[in-house]
Order: sequence, then C-alpha cells, then structure tokens
Amino acid sequence: MRSITKEFPGVKALSDVNFSVERGKIHAICGENGAGKSTLMKVLSGVYPHGEYEGQIFFEDEEVTFNSINQSEDKGIVIIHQELALVQTLSIAENIFLGNEQVQRGFINWHETDKQAALLLARVGLDENPMTKIADIGVGKQQLVEIAKALSKRVKLLILDEPTAALNDTDSAHLLSLLRHLKEQGITSIMISHKLGEIIAIADATTIIRDGMTIETIPNGPEMTQDRIIKGMVGRELDNLFPEHESTIGKELFRVEDWSVMHPTIPDRRAIHGASFDVRAGEIVGIAGLMGAGRTELAMSVFGEAWGRKVGGKTYLHGKEVRLRSVEEAIKSGLAYATEDRKRFGLNLIDDVRRNISAASLRSITKNGWVNANEEIIRAEKYRASMRIKTPSILNVVGQLSGGNQQKVVLSKWMMTEPEVLILDEPTRGIDVGAKYEIYTIINALADAGKGVVVISSELPELLGICDRIFTLAFGRITGQMSAEEATQENLMRLMTKEREAA
Repeated sequence: MRSITKEFPGVKALSDVNFSVERGKIHAICGENGAGKSTLMKVLSGVYPHGEYEGQIFFEDEEVTFNSINQSEDKGIVIIHQELALVQTLSIAENIFLGNEQVQRGFINWHETDKQAALLLARVGLDENPMTKIADIGVGKQQLVEIAKALSKRVKLLILDEPTAALNDTDSAHLLSLLRHLKEQGITSIMISHKLGEIIAIADATTIIRDGMTIETIPNGPEMTQDRIIKGMVGRELDNLFPEHESTIGKELFRVEDWSVMHPTIPDRRAIHGASFDVRAGEIVGIAGLMGAGRTELAMSVFGEAWGRKVGGKTYLHGKEVRLRSVEEAIKSGLAYATEDRKRFGLNLIDDVRRNISAASLRSITKNGWVNANEEIIRAEKYRASMRIKTPSILNVVGQLSGGNQQKVVLSKWMMTEPEVLILDEPTRGIDVGAKYEIYTIINALADAGKGVVVISSELPELLGICDRIFTLAFGRITGQMSAEEATQENLMRLMTKEREAA
C-alpha cells in the first residue's frame, strides 16, 4: 500500500501511509484506538472502495483497485472483522458458504455443502457437526468458523482485526497455533491486536501506526520488545503500565450475601451458588475467574436482577439491606454496571455521544416530561472534557469513535448517575495500552472520590495492577479472596480452578 490517505468529515484517518507485507508471513499492526489500523485494512479489503481514498494498492506485483469486498475476495484477500459476521440462527455449514453456496443445477447441494464444511472444519481444528447452529457454540469456535469461511474462498491474504480480544487463553493459543499452521501452507496473515505478548510470540514483523501515520516496522528479533512497541504507539515511554495509586479505604459500602441465581432458560441449572463479596468506600475490588465461571452472571444479577431467575440472597448498602428487583431500583439505590459488551448492550451506536452519556440519567434532567436539552449538552460537554473523549462534537455518532473513546462514553454515562458503587465488567477489553492507562486513572479517581469500584477482568496482571483486594470465582462459587499484596497470578489461578469440595 503506497501513500494511502483517507478522510472522514472533520477527521483525517490516514495520512500518506505506506505499508507492505511479505508473502507467507504473519504481519502484525499495532496502534492506539483511533490510530487508523482498521481503516487501513478496510481500504485494502474494499470496504472503502477505490475513489474514497488516495494512494495505490499492489497485490502479487500488480496494481489493484477494489470497489467492493467481493472484488478483493476474488483476488484472495479476506478480512475477518472484530464483530464476527455470522448469522446466529444458521448452521456452521450455512455460514461458511453464505454468499458462496454450493449450487448444482440451480439448487443448493446440501450434501456437498456439509461435506466441504466438514473438510474445512477439520482444517481449522474444529471438532463440530457442520449442522450445529452458530448460536450453540462459543466465541472461540465462532472465530474458527470465520477462518474456515475464509479458507472456502481460497484465501491468500487473511486479515484479522482483534481476533483474540474476546477469547480466553486456551482459545487464543489455539487460534495463534492455527495461524502458524496456515503460514506453513503459504497463507499470509495480517493481524491487528492490542495483545503485545501475542504479537511478539507470533509476528514475523510489526508495523506501528500512530495518528493515521506509519511510525515504523520492526522485524521479529531482539528489537521487537513490548517497551519498543508501546513507545511507538503512544509516542512516549510508559515506565509503568499502571498509574501509581495509594488507596484511602473507608467503611463497608456494599455487600452481597449468599447470592444464588438459576439459569434463565435451562431448568434446574444453578449459575451462581451462595456467593458473597463486599466493597468498601474508596476501594477497588477485583473479581477473577475463567470464562464460564459466572462473573458476568453474578454482576448482572446483582444489578437489579438483570440476568437469571429465582435470584436469592441479600444485598446491603451502608449496612442496611436493600432490595434491587429491577435495574431502575439498582440505579436509584446508587449502583452502576458497565457491561463487558459495550457495542451490544452499553451504547446506542447509531445515536450521538450526548444522548449516550445522558441515557441512564434522563430523570435528573427532565421537567414536566421534557428533557432539558441545554442541561443535557452542558453535562455531556463536562464529561467529554473530564474524560478526554476524542470526538469533534458531542453530536457525533458514537459508533464512529474508537473503542477506547466508546468505553469512556460508557463510563461517563454511569458516572452521570452519580453512583456509590460501580461494577465494571472487562472495562479495558479491546482497547490499546495508552487508553487502558487512562481508564485505570479514571478508576483510581472514582475510588479517591469515595466510590466503591468492582472490576471484573480476564487479565490477571490488570487486577493485580489496580485492585486492593481480589475475589476468585470458579464454577459459580466464590472460592477465596486475598489482598493485592499477597496475590500472585499462580495462587489466583489455583483458586480460579478450584472445584467444589466434597461434602
């Protein structure tokens, strides 16, 4: 790609970018949220057609122009976006060949579809029946289905945008192993990722993009270190991934006792078993657990019984029992819950920043049934400034912001409700190291203001870096707690894998 420039209204997303990838290599792209990584790949794959950008693209020694994704796929370039493009109600086989159906005499040949799908699943190491519905398999397996779909198109250059962002360690390792296997078959891969450890482990070279410009490309070797990549991404040294913080912890603020929840759709399945935890004023409490341990289910059920059925147990605020039977009651009582899936449940992506920030606090800016638009604008502008949300205007559509700035909008929305307790579910998922540092600073400021903050995270170094105490959850049960000083990744993992003790 040569001298690529791409502009949106009011923003130059890419400025004279040069980027090249060698055949049969795994090439990583790093950069802060909003740096232009995904935009560059959308130019390459035809999502942004020729004419909407300046510059040239060369593929297999010839200049190419793409006016659609279909044209780039015909050349062997396939992109897998961060939000997987799979139809949940269709089978694995139907998804693999969607738009590329196995047709014979004008009809879909289902026998051939299932046969070819089975061969592709074997190629990506996924042991699933091709007739299984996408909704019935996990995110890690869905990612493999996307790769199988790409292989069905005779892919030569595979582009993956944050492929392991939503995966646990096991699924991530499996995916990286598959990329190495595809490399042995001569398939070239471009991987956008914020997980620097994975990049160093797998990439043959790494290109860093900052503010829409290419900074440098580092070949794999002694020079490709996390510190070097971080410096290129943020333009400065980050001596510590976590800001310095001294907690001032007060009295108990919120407590959950003997909390039990049944699964909402599966009869007789208990998701949470007698869980108890607490958080004090000015304290940051972590909840650690493997995928499927019940972390999100616990948090959502506490937040106004937003998940599950037959919820049992007690909640206390300032030592007094409170009943939180709806989300509205939870918000009124001073609780806030920032979901792990900001795009589906945390934001209205087609609405503007202003309305997303005010969404949970409309009652406080409403008089006689009408929203006070001036007050809404004043408050939204206040949070845009204090949270350093990068947007030309609070009237910009929130879906156009980078992941890190979207997360700041989510946090602003809940801070505007003036909560006493904030439950933050994977608050830094899918955002870069610089934006993570800003989110940690915000979390520290909330604790310093006397709030109780509960952080759920899949990243143990993150919990160890920001929390005062950490609870562990395994198989729907709290299996232990320890202070940050005594906690290590090893002893946390031991508690996170602890099965129920025999009676």
